[in-house]
Amino acid sequence: MKDQAKIIAALLVGAAAGAALGLLLAPEKGEELRGDIADYVNDLVDKAKNKAQSTADNVKEYASNTVDSVKSRFSGAVNDADDAIDSARSKATSYAENGADAAKSKVKSTANDWNNSIQNA
Repeated sequence: MKDQAKIIAALLVGAAAGAALGLLLAPEKGEELRGDIADYVNDLVDKAKNKAQSTADNVKEYASNTVDSVKSRFSGAVNDADDAIDSARSKATSYAENGADAAKSKVKSTANDWNNSIQNA
């Protein structure tokens, strides 16, 4: 990008210098010539300002779009992570409840077996 800017700047300077030389060699009075040169340079400056402003606006728009895209993707990733956490919690709770129920059942079964063994003894 820096190389392109240098090339464009050199092109503008060359064009301005060529135009100035052309005007200097033209058969006009000095005052008219200076006015023509000033007008031409002012036109070049205005064009350069307009182009710079247009480029700056394009860069701002691109940056804004990029930021919006990144925010959207990040938000989606956060939502996906929240969903995964909720799913994992739900599964863990289910496994814990099932494991607790199974443990209760085994304890009751063992207690009943011991009770029956004691009563039969």
